[in-house]
Amino acid sequence: MKSYRVAVLPGDGIGPEVTTQAVRVLDTVGECTGVRFEKTHYPHGADHYLATGEAFPQEVIDEMRGYDAILLGAIGDPRIEVGMLERAIIAGIRFQLDLFINLRPIKLFDAKLCPLKDKGPEHVNMVVIRENTEDLYTGMGGFFKKGTPDEIAVQEMLLTRRGADRLFKYAFDLAMKRGKKLTMVDKANAVRAFDLWTRAFEEIGQDYPEVERDHAYVDAACMWMVKNPEWFDTVVTSNVFGDIITDLGAMIQGGMGLAASGNIHPGKVSMFEPIHGSAPKYAGQNTANPLAAILAAQMMLDFLGEEASAAAVEGAVSSSLVEGEIPSASARNGLGTDDMGDIVCRRVRESLS
Repeated sequence: MKSYRVAVLPGDGIGPEVTTQAVRVLDTVGECTGVRFEKTHYPHGADHYLATGEAFPQEVIDEMRGYDAILLGAIGDPRIEVGMLERAIIAGIRFQLDLFINLRPIKLFDAKLCPLKDKGPEHVNMVVIRENTEDLYTGMGGFFKKGTPDEIAVQEMLLTRRGADRLFKYAFDLAMKRGKKLTMVDKANAVRAFDLWTRAFEEIGQDYPEVERDHAYVDAACMWMVKNPEWFDTVVTSNVFGDIITDLGAMIQGGMGLAASGNIHPGKVSMFEPIHGSAPKYAGQNTANPLAAILAAQMMLDFLGEEASAAAVEGAVSSSLVEGEIPSASARNGLGTDDMGDIVCRRVRESLS
């Protein structure tokens, strides 16, 4: 019997509610396939920090190295300094576990979910590979004369050849499995540090002659994602630009309620999460949409090699939306969080039984 160890970090706000539904889906998969998911829940988040003064101790990160995957709900709370918990927990896991790939599928299940005119599922099916451990997010920089009229703030951008090479190799490998087209998005015309990327992309690409290479500056890429999303198949971009264009992609696919991501180090423990925030004012109301969290669990299944189960979960989400049993990805669709979880679990069970 296959068995996977999963660290579950529900976090803040609506995080525990949506994570509960994602875990229910995993349990349903286990019931139907015999695969075991040995789950350990961690309390770290705003409530834990306010009660104990402990954000995210090093020993917890070290312990998580021994798991097969991490499932995260959401982090953030207005009672705490903006970004403090996010840096401690989300960035802490990404950087310390060297999760150098942020994988963001942008897939439209039904035309009615898309805000773009005359665009359907055949037009929106791309994946964005965002570099996850470099760029402006390394925290290199600081303040001088803070709080004075002469204050200076510096944030340094870091790109490395090693980081570029491993990012592009992953991207080209994924492009080979998809449409054999890879678009690099940067801003090399204005930010000359991206010349490193230009050269690395060209050199790594020589090993993949079957893959069509394309290039777009980030401002143009945003325009084209709205005008012609069908132009994109596999996209690779930097940390900060990836953070921006994937939220644009989330809207194209139907909203944050359907957007999931994987923070990946191939062959090692990796973390999966919905990309929406913690929305603390909606916590405990049974109104949050759990579909993004469920799709994060689907990505986790795919990462673990459970492709058939992953396909069943995605199919359950897709069919429930296409057939209207779940009217939309909005939290105002008239269904409760647990109702949507019930629907997806039932459809997964029907698919795998």
